[in-house]
Amino acid sequence: MLDTQRLIAELDTERARSQRLELQIGELLGQVAALTQKVTELRERLGQNSRNSHRPPSSDPPGTTGNSGSGQRRKSGRPRGGQRGHRGSRRELVAADKVDDVVDLYPAECENCWAALPEQPDPDAKRYQWIEIPPLRPYIKETRRHEVACPCCGHKTRAAYDEQEISVSPFGPRLMGVVALLTGVYHVSRRSAAKLLSDLVGIPISLGAVSAVEARVSDAVEPPVAEAWQRVEGAPIKHTDGTTWLKAGTVLALWTIASTAATVFKIVADGSRATLAPLYGALRGILVSDRATALAFWAMERRQICWAHLLRKYVSFSERAGPAGEFGRQLLDYTGLLFDYWHDYKAGRLDRATFLAWMAPVRAQVEAVLERAVASGIDRLAGSCANILDHRAALWTFIDVDGVEPTNNHAERELRAFVLWRRRSFGTQSDRGSLFAERLMTVAHTARKQRKDVLSFLTACCQAQLDGTRAPSLFAAA
Repeated sequence: MLDTQRLIAELDTERARSQRLELQIGELLGQVAALTQKVTELRERLGQNSRNSHRPPSSDPPGTTGNSGSGQRRKSGRPRGGQRGHRGSRRELVAADKVDDVVDLYPAECENCWAALPEQPDPDAKRYQWIEIPPLRPYIKETRRHEVACPCCGHKTRAAYDEQEISVSPFGPRLMGVVALLTGVYHVSRRSAAKLLSDLVGIPISLGAVSAVEARVSDAVEPPVAEAWQRVEGAPIKHTDGTTWLKAGTVLALWTIASTAATVFKIVADGSRATLAPLYGALRGILVSDRATALAFWAMERRQICWAHLLRKYVSFSERAGPAGEFGRQLLDYTGLLFDYWHDYKAGRLDRATFLAWMAPVRAQVEAVLERAVASGIDRLAGSCANILDHRAALWTFIDVDGVEPTNNHAERELRAFVLWRRRSFGTQSDRGSLFAERLMTVAHTARKQRKDVLSFLTACCQAQLDGTRAPSLFAAA
């Protein structure tokens, strides 16, 4: 009887121990699954680059596939330099009416019979040009207010201050335009700009004077900048994108809105919906952008989501194992067809009717794959595809509305110069500096779209400011 009770007690102890072990094993298996999931996520994050995420190409590590580094390009086996049969390029000669000096060379005698030849101009003469920059020196105008003693009473009288002869600024409009062009368009540092003016032209200018000139030019271009904002607001199609900006070490947001006629930039406190919505005015036209939630104030039916961003997302799906990778590869295949058809249409190899007919099944298949991916419930796939389908109405605007691009490359290209500026200079240090930056870049990008010379336009704005007249228009006939 005692042995039976002892065996029962031992069995109960073993049963309890087994239950505890099962619980521990379950907990450990759960931890292993969680850690495996974490490792997978970390590996995917480690493998992110500009091809499969929103990261810029400059952030790609060495060895990234598709990186532009010389080690990544497969050698073609051809010799360096121009290849046989390629169309060469050469420096174009300056027009004859813009040449400052001409030296004519005539043959003295006939190379056949040695008879003397007259100096007769040849309309098809071989032309060779040599270009040089003469020493530059500034034009300096000095106004003197003389003081003259009266011969009768001896009182000294100085000439009155003549605002017509004495400028409020010691620098002329073209010089102010050059300073603003260097620092605000070509993003030369103030110190380097001052040194450049001293070395090239012999103009001494302090850092404080450079800053003061920037402020004056910023005020001078305010009316044209406001005009550019009006033109962008009324554009039927516009592209927008944003990035970060630094002001005195504080992270701000920088956004651009670009149309075919104008590009505007704005530095704001953040990229929230409440901050961005007022920038877009009456919300007219079609907006091309990424899937930023801050842009949800724009009606989805009048948006176009960037397919280049979607392509990178599909690449990241395709690099995963299992069903997620299969979904990604299917989406990549259909996206490849989308871009093939689009490029053929833009190049004129497809008429619009054919383009629409060919895109119809692609459109249906893409949405079907996205819906199957959502139904699969796969982590980090189903949710992303559901978000893409939430933008379904904005996926195909480029098909339905002629003139709309399927990518947001336009805005990204416009923003690129600002991104490079931020990396070189660490942003701005004051509100005045930020205002100067956004205004000068707005003027430069819009003037180039209007085929206007940026320096000439800045000079005209500064001259109008000095004269107290209306600033020139960015959109008037050049």
